Amino acid sequence: MTTSPDLPARPGTGPQAGSPTQVADLPARPGTGLLISVEGGDGVGKTTQIGLLEAALKEAGVEYVLTREPGGTELGASIRRLLLHGGYVSPRAEALLYAADRAHHVATCILPALERGAVVLTDRYLDSSVAYQGAARALGPQEVRDLSLWATGSLLPDLTVLLDADPALTAQRARERGLGDRIEQEPDSFRATLRQEFLDLAAAEPDRFVVVDAAQEIEAVGRQVSAAVLPLLRERLAQGRLARRGSAGRLAQQGTEQPARGSTEQPARGSTEQLAQRAQEVGQ
Repeated sequence: MTTSPDLPARPGTGPQAGSPTQVADLPARPGTGLLISVEGGDGVGKTTQIGLLEAALKEAGVEYVLTREPGGTELGASIRRLLLHGGYVSPRAEALLYAADRAHHVATCILPALERGAVVLTDRYLDSSVAYQGAARALGPQEVRDLSLWATGSLLPDLTVLLDADPALTAQRARERGLGDRIEQEPDSFRATLRQEFLDLAAAEPDRFVVVDAAQEIEAVGRQVSAAVLPLLRERLAQGRLARRGSAGRLAQQGTEQPARGSTEQPARGSTEQLAQRAQEVGQ
């Protein structure tokens, strides 16, 4: 895990047994575990690629947590319903609700998993807020980023996979899935601004981001994603920074709930088998 140089994380003395985990309660253990976020606009295929990565993590025999934002905790699931399936939410209120979800998500799910040495694979993280609320909602990318950095104790992913595709293609995919949530129904101009901000974020942090052309076939996208993820997984395993396990990984509290975004996307079997084979080589 990495932290933003703009706002150092606060080391603590460790959580007390039976008490809620807070960001400040956790001891600083740089490099323990692995935090990977998957980002991109609606319709880029995040759900499919996350499914393929989950198969790889299972085959590699590492402990992992599969989660998402919003909705990776019980509180987050309630916030998700308000944000995506409720009525109008003002832009500033929207940004604050996403930040509240993220603060609780990090404190109760992500940081404890990293402390155990788990791989955390999250469908969206703070870059989504910067792109959606900061740029597309015109609240200011830096202001929204600062809010999320404060909410998370400056925790940044070790790797962010950005799935990029033309807004016309992603809009078509969204229409094929049927009527989407409140965010998915935004106009083309919203999608265009969103895409450009994601690309700007990737250009500003090339060491953290890997940009993958999501307009390709699923198998080609999967190969590029695995080429970015598996070497990092292999490195952390060799350094003894990841916990191993012999069974399937750990789901976040709401992980068994079907995601509202991309719920009709299914991993291609051929891609899963190819990625699983590579993962077996990593885990050996």
